[in-house]
Amino acid sequence: MITQMMVQPSSWVDSGVTLRKVRGQSLFKFTDSLQIRLDDLAERQKTDELTEIEQAELAGILELDRIFTLLNAKIIAES
Repeated sequence: MITQMMVQPSSWVDSGVTLRKVRGQSLFKFTDSLQIRLDDLAERQKTDELTEIEQAELAGILELDRIFTLLNAKIIAES
């Protein structure tokens, strides 16, 4: 079994998360700066250029993205 390190998703709640209106619903979204960071890490991962710390950062951001997807789906379903 491979153990993967991950930066805690909660570490971005204060600085990397915003609520945005999408078709009348307030949904959880990344700030522009966190989205740019995610895009950069994801692109660099394709060419195997990430350090272990960056891999842990990417894993944490992707986990936060999965959490937001579930929360936003719930918000939309309940509206």
